[in-house]
Amino acid sequence: EARNHHAWRRIKFDELLAQQLSMRIHHRERNLRIAPALAAKNMLTKKLIKALPFSLTKAQQKVFAEISHDLAQAHPMQRLLLGDVGSGKTIVAALAALQAIENGYQVAFMAPTEILAEQHFIKLNEWLIPLGLEPVWLSGSLKKKDKTAAIERIAQGTTQIAIGTHALFQSSVEFNKLGLVIVDEQHKFGVQQRLALKNKGAEPHQLMMSATPIPRTLAMSYYADLDVSVIDELPPGRTPIVTKLVSDTRRDEVCERIRAACAHGQQAYWVCPLIDESEILQLQNALETFQLLTETFPEFRVGLVHGKLSSAEKVATMAAFKANQLQLLVATTVIEVGVDVPNASLMVIEHAERMGLAQLHQLRGRVGRGTTQSTCILLFQQPLSELARARLKVIFENTDGFEIAQQDLQLRGPGELLGARQSGVAMLRFADLATDENILEQARVAADELLRDYPDAAQAHLRRWMANKHDFLHV
Repeated sequence: EARNHHAWRRIKFDELLAQQLSMRIHHRERNLRIAPALAAKNMLTKKLIKALPFSLTKAQQKVFAEISHDLAQAHPMQRLLLGDVGSGKTIVAALAALQAIENGYQVAFMAPTEILAEQHFIKLNEWLIPLGLEPVWLSGSLKKKDKTAAIERIAQGTTQIAIGTHALFQSSVEFNKLGLVIVDEQHKFGVQQRLALKNKGAEPHQLMMSATPIPRTLAMSYYADLDVSVIDELPPGRTPIVTKLVSDTRRDEVCERIRAACAHGQQAYWVCPLIDESEILQLQNALETFQLLTETFPEFRVGLVHGKLSSAEKVATMAAFKANQLQLLVATTVIEVGVDVPNASLMVIEHAERMGLAQLHQLRGRVGRGTTQSTCILLFQQPLSELARARLKVIFENTDGFEIAQQDLQLRGPGELLGARQSGVAMLRFADLATDENILEQARVAADELLRDYPDAAQAHLRRWMANKHDFLHV
C-alpha cells in the first residue's frame, strides 16, 4: 500500500522530527564540551602546500578551510569528509594533522586494514619527513620489540603523529597529548572502536573520512549530528574509466585483453568474488584463479593477495605490484580501498552480479589513477536476478559515486549503506529516505524551531518516539 495518505505523512513526519531532534540535541551537547582550540598558524601547512608537486583543487581548498575553522574552536570537531574515489582526501587529512601538530598536539590516524594504513604511512612519510616530523607506525603484526618502541614514542610525545590500524586503541597505547583523531573509511569501524580511540585524549577533535559516498538524504538524516564536508571534484589529468559488461562465456576474449595490456607495459587486477560470505570458499576460488591465470600467462609474473595472508605478505605483494615486478594481481576484495598503483589500467571483476554497488564502485576506483585510459570489465553469469540486472545497469551508466549511492539507496534502502553507523541509531520504521525527502526537509526546519522556541515540546516528542534511546547516539 502506498503510504501517501495524510495520516501516513503525519506519522512519517513525526518519526523524522524525532530523529532530527535527537541528532540536533547531540550536536548541541557536543558544542558545550571543551576541546583544545587549534588555531591555524600556517607554518607547516604552508610549507607542505608549497612543496607539493600538484596544486590543491578548489574543492580540497574549501574543505580544508572548513576543517581548519573547526579545529580552531574550543569545542570538539566531529566532521565527516566525503570524497569520491581518488578525489584527494589524504592530503586534506595531512593538512589537518599539521594544524594540530603546529599547536603542540599529537595526531592519531587510523585505517581499517594494514594495506590501507601502510599506504597512508608511506604517503605521510613522503610529505612530513621533509618538514622534520617523524610519523610512527603501529599495527598488530609488528614484532614485540618494534611495537614497544612505537608505544613508548607515542607516550613520551617524541612522535607527533601515529598511523596504524585498530592497534592504536588498545589499552597499552597512551598518548602524551592527543589533539586530533583521523579515522579513514570510518564506516568499517564499530562505534566502540571509534570511542576507544577518541578516549585516548581528553576531548580530541575528530575527522572521519569515507570514500563511500553518502546520498544527500542520508547525510541529512542519519548523519545530521555531524558536520559534513564534500570534495566534489577530481584532480585534473585523471582519465575517466570505461566500464564494460561481459558475459563470463567470453573469458577467452578478456584474457586476450589482459595479454595485450600487459605486453604494452601496463598492469592489471583480476578480482575474485565473495562466495556466500565464506572465507574458505573465497580463498579456494582465489587460489584456483591464480593457478589458472599463471598457466594462461606464462610470460607474465602473476601475484596473489587475499585476506588469509599475513599482513607482511600482503604488504610485500602490493609493494611488488606497485614496483611493476608483477604484471597481473589476482586479489579478493581486500584491495577494495585505498590501493594506489597508477600504472594499473585494467581490472576484471568476476561475478560482478554478486557484489553491491558501493563495493563495485570502490574496486573500479583502483584503476584510472594514471594518465592512461583505464578499463573495468565486469564479468557476470546468467541468469541475472532483477536486482543484479538493475545494479549492473547503474554501475555501467554512472561514474559519479554520489549518483551511484543515491540509486543504491533506492534499490535496497539505507541499511547496508550505514554499516557500523547503525549501532545506537534508531532505524526508521515508517519514513522512506528514497521517497520522503520533502518530509525530511520539513522535519529539519521544524526541529530547529522547536528546539529554539518550544524546548519542552521537543523533549516530550522525543520521549514519545525514542523512549530515551537518543542518549545512545554514537561517536
